[in-house]
Amino acid sequence: MTDKIDKVLLDEAPRLRIIAQYAVGYDNIDVEECTRRGIYVTNTPGVLTEAVADLTWALILAVARRIVEADRFVRSGSWEKTQTGWHPTMMLGLDVHGKVLGIIGLGRIGSAVARRAKCFNMKILYFDVERKIGLEKELGAEYVDLDYLLSNSDFVSLHVPLNKISYHLIGERELKLMKPTVYLINTSKGAIVDEKALIKALRNKWIAGAALDVFEVEPTPRDNPLLKFPNVVAPRIGSDSREARERIAMMVADNLILFAKGEVPPNLVNREVVQVRSPGF
Repeated sequence: MTDKIDKVLLDEAPRLRIIAQYAVGYDNIDVEECTRRGIYVTNTPGVLTEAVADLTWALILAVARRIVEADRFVRSGSWEKTQTGWHPTMMLGLDVHGKVLGIIGLGRIGSAVARRAKCFNMKILYFDVERKIGLEKELGAEYVDLDYLLSNSDFVSLHVPLNKISYHLIGERELKLMKPTVYLINTSKGAIVDEKALIKALRNKWIAGAALDVFEVEPTPRDNPLLKFPNVVAPRIGSDSREARERIAMMVADNLILFAKGEVPPNLVNREVVQVRSPGF
């Protein structure tokens, strides 16, 4: 998933016929070069939708209610050292119910997050490159432009693929548009957020905090400043449920088996490769 599959690697594997990605995303693979060489590329779409939506909500609740920070407070003995053991402003977080959730990218995962938001009686704003009128009625979601979403949301959750358009979609300008009480949640791709700008935003209190399941560089270095902020939650466990991993493995196996049988795999990324080489070893 993070190993770079580029021309250099492909030159060392002249007999390679298929790359079965054990993930949904495939930005680590030079798909165009693979197609030119007649190499099939498959992925595992749809298998992580519910797992990532669940995690998104875990992150929303964790960062808003300061769950990780409070857990550390208790475990470290800091609670025991307080004079009264409790005071009215101790570990104050933010209510989630009734707030405004801004979703950037109302695809499979984004819409699954929105369905969960309805249970919290949240107002749902969304921005996407295409308006999803059919989902608007089902989810009670309102289509708005990006600037409006950033300026009016209490939580901003990112669910877009990484490409030339979405790279650093959230930068300094966008962070300054957000309310100082907003929380940014990213479970899509790390490079969608400009980490340097996010660090600056957290230091200057432009936003209240962030919950990140992805980073621009992975594994992220231990000295990444984002890991030093108490108001940042960063677990990196998006697909780490037993059920999700089993579904991924089965889909990878299906792609490989069908290819070996001379059939076109159902989750073929580069469909045009069929014109270059027929499936099968």
